[in-house]
Amino acid sequence: MIRKFLQDRRGSYAILTVAAMVPIMGALAIAIDYSEMSRQREITRNALDAAGIATARRIIEGATDDQLKIYANDFFKANLGPVKPSNTTLTVTLPNSSSGGGTLKLEANLKYDPYFLPAAAALLGHGSGSNQMDFAVMSEIRLKNTLEVALVLDNSGSMSYLGSGTGQKRIDLLKSASKQLVDTLAAQASQMKQIDKPVQFGLVPFAASVNVSPTNANENWMDIDGISPVHHENFDWTTVNAPNKRAEKAGDVWYKRGSDWGETENMPLTRFSLYMDTQKVVAREFVETSREWVCKKKNWLGGCQTYGWKIEGYDVDIPGPFATWQGCVEARPAPYNDNDVTPTTSTPATLFVPMFAPDEPGDNWETVADTTPDERSAVNNWWNDGIEGSSTLNNNQARQKNMTKYFDIRPFDAAPPKQGKGPNYSCTTNAITSLRDVSKVEGKNEIKDAIDAMAPSGNTNVPEGTAWGWRVVSSAAPFIEGRSDGERGNDKVVIVLTDGANTYGDLEGTDPAGNKSTYAAYGYTGKGYNGGGTSRIFMDTSSSVGKSTYTNDNYQAAMDEHMQMVCANAKGPNARKVTGEGNDNIIVMTVSLDLSESYSDEKKAITALKNCASYSRSTAGKKLYWNATGANLMQVFKEIADELSNLRIVS
Repeated sequence: MIRKFLQDRRGSYAILTVAAMVPIMGALAIAIDYSEMSRQREITRNALDAAGIATARRIIEGATDDQLKIYANDFFKANLGPVKPSNTTLTVTLPNSSSGGGTLKLEANLKYDPYFLPAAAALLGHGSGSNQMDFAVMSEIRLKNTLEVALVLDNSGSMSYLGSGTGQKRIDLLKSASKQLVDTLAAQASQMKQIDKPVQFGLVPFAASVNVSPTNANENWMDIDGISPVHHENFDWTTVNAPNKRAEKAGDVWYKRGSDWGETENMPLTRFSLYMDTQKVVAREFVETSREWVCKKKNWLGGCQTYGWKIEGYDVDIPGPFATWQGCVEARPAPYNDNDVTPTTSTPATLFVPMFAPDEPGDNWETVADTTPDERSAVNNWWNDGIEGSSTLNNNQARQKNMTKYFDIRPFDAAPPKQGKGPNYSCTTNAITSLRDVSKVEGKNEIKDAIDAMAPSGNTNVPEGTAWGWRVVSSAAPFIEGRSDGERGNDKVVIVLTDGANTYGDLEGTDPAGNKSTYAAYGYTGKGYNGGGTSRIFMDTSSSVGKSTYTNDNYQAAMDEHMQMVCANAKGPNARKVTGEGNDNIIVMTVSLDLSESYSDEKKAITALKNCASYSRSTAGKKLYWNATGANLMQVFKEIADELSNLRIVS
């Protein structure tokens, strides 16, 4: 019996069950609470991510810091669902820069109220304590960082020289390096599928002037009616004064008056109309007046061997435009030449004026067979002066400003002007290519094709090229492809490369009309507008620039100062300094190619480029200026690509 009693274990199961209930119930309570806590944490995380994305959009829209924090908190709490908002606190850390992307950080702290944990703790003998559990959830939103880059590239004549240390022309080296830069950034952009137009490139080829494309002739930012104060700087419309074909000014506009103007009567007289009215005979058409069947050849007996038609008549000259506007524009008068003010007719000086190089003094039409030298011929003599026998015959300024000459049709047998002469003188570059999305194959190819099409010719006007680079990345007219100025998460960059000092008006021949320079973007340096005596090239320059000193050195000094003004205006009043504070409105990178400080003009050019450049965001104290040679230009552009890549990750 004792043996059976010892072997009987039926009561042990009850005791063991009772003993096991405590840890089993505690584990069940912990499991339930853990599951609910995980669910609330996931809900909190989702609400945090949603608030981050929504707040990032508001950052791009330009909301203030206070507005952003309130918006993030409200959006977060509205999406918590079963989680008590009173149990949460949200910390918002905004990007520490006003532009250029950055990271938005949101951190939520949640106090969780467990259902069973206090009971489980009592069952486990842990006593009573805090019934809440704390945990934190963090979300980081990388703001989109888009780039808009204008390549402002020197296309002056010296770019045809061989690059130092190479057997290639500078222009060809530049093409290769520029296309490499585009390819590098395009490859990065193609990975950013969630962002529209992540990287855009534009191209501004420049020489003595900048070409905005003849397709823009009718845009409202062009001076269509001739109201800009510089539009008629070189023209004297009072010379057109025949009774039935005269010029008449009403307000700021000169009009065609008189029936001899034909269909264009009462239309404005402008540089655009001059291109249409300055005509040459482009073809001849024979007009038959009679026809008679006659003997053309007799035989030896005196009879007619061959008959044919005897046709009489006369040639009719068919005129057509001598030249069309090729797309180049003059610099706006100060201060608008050095800024990005939107053109408007309410401020006529802000409008862009098409270039029209006046015919400079010369003799009568020359026929193809005429080899007599033209003793009066100026650098850009391309038309008949049209005042032979008048009292102003020997007044070369009057010969140049005479407007009636442009309405004489150039004869069919007149020799053409020499290559490069004419109303488009100093317009030597291809047109600007506005911003293209290089994440798309077609956009990348457009930019690279435009780079390949560059050809060197003419003088060097870096400030005009730089100003147009700024206008290309701007969101306002003339070019409006850029994102809104000041948009967070977007950087606007202008890269300027030149191989020489600023040059203007290096006269190749005589200067009979007192122009003091060749014609280019600032007009003639020896003439002012509206009766003023100061040329545009000298306006808004310091006292160190002589306002009536017509030398190449003085022209360079004036243009160097304009360059500093353009760069300072583009970078803005809060531009990043050497210590790193601030942010540039426009980031300016500059490159000199094959320049040496051993030459005074090149040293000045290097100084101007260096002063123009912005400071790096990624390397403290580093100026974004490179002094390249032909041999290392490709490496310099690789460094520029690295710097542009850094803009995407540095806030």
